[in-house]
Amino acid sequence: MKLVVFLLLLQVLGSADSRCFCQVTGELDDCACDVETIDGFNNERLFPRLQTLLESDYFRFYKVNLNKPCPFWTVNSHCGVRDCAVKPCSPNEVPEGIRSPSHNKYSAEANKQLDECEKAQHLGAVDISLSDETREALLNWSKHDDEAERFCVVDDEESPDSQYVDLLLNPERFTGYRGPDVWQIWNSIYEENCFKPYTVKRPLMPNSLRSSSGGEARTFHSWLEGQCVEKRAFYRLISGLHASINIHLSARYLLEDSWLQKWGHNVSEFRQRFDAELTGGEGPKRLRNLYFLYLIELRALAKVLPFFQQPSFRLYTGRPEEDQKHKELLLQILQMAKSFPLHFDENSLFAGDKKDAAKLKEDIRLAFLNISRIMDCVGCFKCRLWGKLQTQGLGTALKILFSERQIEALPTSSDRRPSFQLSRQEIVALLNAFGRISTSIRELKNFRSLLEEERSERNRPTETKAVFCSDICPSLFFVSDKPSPIAAARSAEPLLNTTQQFHLHGSTLASEITLSAYRHHRIRTARHADTSTHANGARAFAHVYHGQQPMSNERDS
Repeated sequence: MKLVVFLLLLQVLGSADSRCFCQVTGELDDCACDVETIDGFNNERLFPRLQTLLESDYFRFYKVNLNKPCPFWTVNSHCGVRDCAVKPCSPNEVPEGIRSPSHNKYSAEANKQLDECEKAQHLGAVDISLSDETREALLNWSKHDDEAERFCVVDDEESPDSQYVDLLLNPERFTGYRGPDVWQIWNSIYEENCFKPYTVKRPLMPNSLRSSSGGEARTFHSWLEGQCVEKRAFYRLISGLHASINIHLSARYLLEDSWLQKWGHNVSEFRQRFDAELTGGEGPKRLRNLYFLYLIELRALAKVLPFFQQPSFRLYTGRPEEDQKHKELLLQILQMAKSFPLHFDENSLFAGDKKDAAKLKEDIRLAFLNISRIMDCVGCFKCRLWGKLQTQGLGTALKILFSERQIEALPTSSDRRPSFQLSRQEIVALLNAFGRISTSIRELKNFRSLLEEERSERNRPTETKAVFCSDICPSLFFVSDKPSPIAAARSAEPLLNTTQQFHLHGSTLASEITLSAYRHHRIRTARHADTSTHANGARAFAHVYHGQQPMSNERDS
């Protein structure tokens, strides 16, 4: 029986890399694109240039209101963890051109030219004066029209509660934010805003694999495939965004919390979220949804190119030479996005009866608008910051995809205002959100390599592996009550060697083998070595074990 357990354990560990990525290949559903094409295009061509652009001043400073109250339920407290905090910018840290009111859509010069041209067009009119009431009504109509096009809530940039945040100094990473509050956020998003009936259970509920191990998972995916392509695409976008966030947390994980924090890739955490066995088959599906999200946002960047090509548009920071250089880099990136050979065809959406299509489009817009409001319920301020930015970025991408006629009608000269507009806040969110998705695709390459390294480590000569495994739990390997020669020899070695073995051979076994098994081993071998040495060894194992323990599925943000 013990030999069977050992063989099962090796099977679990030996195929972890293939279980995470075995289904993440080939063509994507509802698309004419494949995973491999996206990997090559993103990792080799787009990702490096995009990262350079996002480090520029125009894109690194994001204005956001992190003090909005949750509109749906009472948030009793905010996360008190140190890494949840967000450090806002002082006024002198933000370039003056960004802080000035003229940066939103046009440069000050372009605004002046537009005003003069509009006045010239009205020369000869009998009366162009408007009462204050009429002007206010026109402004309200304009604002209403703008709001009707938006898929997400946009913070009021003029609000005293809105502050600039340097995204480079407040990176998205693991913060320790977890528990029922996090579960409530994602549960509200999936259960109340993804057009799913309550009778259909979503796979992989927290702390349970029951919903993904049998009939409930099959029922869910059968229901999903039966939905129209628009609702199916909407769910996949949300799932892909969720997967991207989880990849970021696994890739920038707090590995060592001392006076000098160490952040890096946590392979066990990644496997906990995407391994096919540990997620009841859902992990690879989530990764495929990430690629679908990438295609949607990439298509939006290609479609919006004419807007940024307008002569009146500048990435205005008040530094003309840098602004021009970064606009040229932005246009290069958008041209590259346009050159992608296998774009998602948005014409396949809302292609039926016009009345039904318009209602469906509005239902989806309102659902996503609601999701953007849920971001104000996130208790961790850093998670709230990046949640708001990424939902706003995706919302802006959807706005672009469904504004094709307005973009095509953009004026070729600067004598009139365009019908399609983006605020600086939307532009910053759009590019940074796509930057997060692009980074996730790039991180998958890193995790593939790390999982392959783990497998190579485990495939070392049998004697080396037996020494390590017998030191942790010889009861899995040796049936006899007599300790093996290897175990007896290892029990007499210094404690440092045992700890080094845990760190050397990775966190996989440390997160899989329980502390009770280790204690059982030390009780059995206590007769062959000094008792105090084994007590110290148990304490050292407990420290290492808990440092590598996978987090609960409740922390899923």
